[in-house]
Amino acid sequence: MLRTLQAETHKDLLAGVLITSLIFSASVYMPIIGFFCSVFIPLPILFYRSKLGRKIGGIIPVVTLFIMGVILGRVSLDLVFFLELMLLGFVLAELFEWKLSLERTVVYAGICVMAAGVVGVFFYSLLAQKGVVALATEYIAANLRLTLILYQNMGVSEENIQLIANSLSQIQYVLLRIVPSLIIASTLFVTWTSILMAKPILKAKGLFYPDFGPLNMWKPPDVLVWGVIGSGVMLLLPVGALKLVGLNGLIAFLTIYFFAGIAIVSYYFEKKNVPRLLRFFLYSLVGLQQFMLLVVIGLGFFDMWLNFRKQKPSNQN
Repeated sequence: MLRTLQAETHKDLLAGVLITSLIFSASVYMPIIGFFCSVFIPLPILFYRSKLGRKIGGIIPVVTLFIMGVILGRVSLDLVFFLELMLLGFVLAELFEWKLSLERTVVYAGICVMAAGVVGVFFYSLLAQKGVVALATEYIAANLRLTLILYQNMGVSEENIQLIANSLSQIQYVLLRIVPSLIIASTLFVTWTSILMAKPILKAKGLFYPDFGPLNMWKPPDVLVWGVIGSGVMLLLPVGALKLVGLNGLIAFLTIYFFAGIAIVSYYFEKKNVPRLLRFFLYSLVGLQQFMLLVVIGLGFFDMWLNFRKQKPSNQN
């Protein structure tokens, strides 16, 4: 019996390392869908941490990190990024056991991951003997060049390629200054997505999943509206530093209202029994069309006043 249990544990460990490594390899070597693949990295860590426990489940990210280093052949910012994703899966599994509210789970996980990222970038900067700003500048520039090459391979017209190439310096200038909000937004997105995807996986295997209630009924605390208003006001002030703070704040707060808007959309999809294939198409449309993205954010923002789902005030956290 003990040998059977040990064999099963070793099998799970091998499967966890293999699955995570495969997702990592797809993220690195499949440029077009690499980003979308990386979103799945926390899931196997979360699943096997929930199944195997803290000590044994913690072996998987450690071994996988070593494999990632071998695949990349060097220590890089990408390795720090993937380490954060694995840490997110592990931290979420820990927080699930605490039976916290959805908001606290997301916030605590985000703080842990971003703090680890800051420490990781700091030590990497010491190793590379470069400042953090210089590292960020180089990283953004390298990714912009890769994006331009990707567009060329996709057959984008030469005229548009030249237009983008001429604008790279301006794009880099803006991206460098909104890095804080992009980090917050991406952390929130991956955390929220991991929580959503973990539910059917954990429940299918009989593992614990917190009772967050219907996620399509979630709405942000009303007080956050002042964050949006304050950020918008700072954008209008004739002070460069305040404009920068306002822009970063606006991106971060609107990301939260995007999740609220998606919850509203999901609520009506479920209410109207919209077919899954059509749901997938419409969700994809939201991701690809800026206008649809703004509509979803607007739904989440104005829900405080219009109450699209007709929720009672007592249901609000």
